[in-house]
Amino acid sequence: MTSAATDPVRARESAVRLTAGDAEATVLPAAGCRLASLRIGGLELLRPAPAEPAGLSDRLFGWGSFPMVPWAGRVDRGVLDNGPVRHQLPTGVLPPHAVHGTGVAEVWRRAAPPTDGEAAFVYDLADPWPYPGRVTQRFELDPDRLRITLAVETRGDSFPAQAGWHPWFLRRPLGAPEDAEPVRLDFAPAWQEERGADDLPTGRRIDPLPGPWDDCFGMPDGMRATLDWPGLLRLTLTSDCRWAVVFDRLGDALCVEPQTGPPNAVNTDPRLVTPIDPLEAVTTWRWERR
Repeated sequence: MTSAATDPVRARESAVRLTAGDAEATVLPAAGCRLASLRIGGLELLRPAPAEPAGLSDRLFGWGSFPMVPWAGRVDRGVLDNGPVRHQLPTGVLPPHAVHGTGVAEVWRRAAPPTDGEAAFVYDLADPWPYPGRVTQRFELDPDRLRITLAVETRGDSFPAQAGWHPWFLRRPLGAPEDAEPVRLDFAPAWQEERGADDLPTGRRIDPLPGPWDDCFGMPDGMRATLDWPGLLRLTLTSDCRWAVVFDRLGDALCVEPQTGPPNAVNTDPRLVTPIDPLEAVTTWRWERR
């Protein structure tokens, strides 16, 4: 798979830059409508694109903050069941499961001319996703916050779907002093989804375990987490999503991923997108300088 969506250099030709106060966000619609950069007062918070050469999974999944849609996380061996109808999703990037949706590999288009602090983008659902529909992502940047909205609608039959985001936050922001302390994560989930040997939830909810994590947590009142870079900046993440996956097994970055359902929920707890009931999710990132 070689396209603008998997080539960060080519994708930057379509970059949309948003500004508000000393905050600057860069969106790459040709790289899966990814938030490629978020700078607050000169501090870069997101992991940059990989240097070449890099494998396909790194080019697709390993940088910035990308939308996960029309599913989030893993789908068991790529099998999608919609009632009695079974479909096979591609599993070639990170087998044996289908991962992170199709939106990250798509070239999105502008829904309207962007302004200094706001932009919206769309792409049409198509093969390998088996149902026609449309996805919209909107960015709204203010001096102290970024609000992102994802919406999934059908153009035909109802289908199960999920939405979410996969941000890669740097443990030490670029531009910070060399002796800056690494980020501290604070969150208080109600439960942890027990992870099986196949890296999918078993269906059991357990008390949260200590990290390191590649795990899904339940937050029935909505996701909330705080990332604190001591002496530099505090970032509070909130979302109406009631699950979050936390991944902290790499040395330079930390992922806190709001999702409308746990991995494989399109099969185990499907949320149907219907002609009168689209799926919408919102996440807000609010910061304060220290």
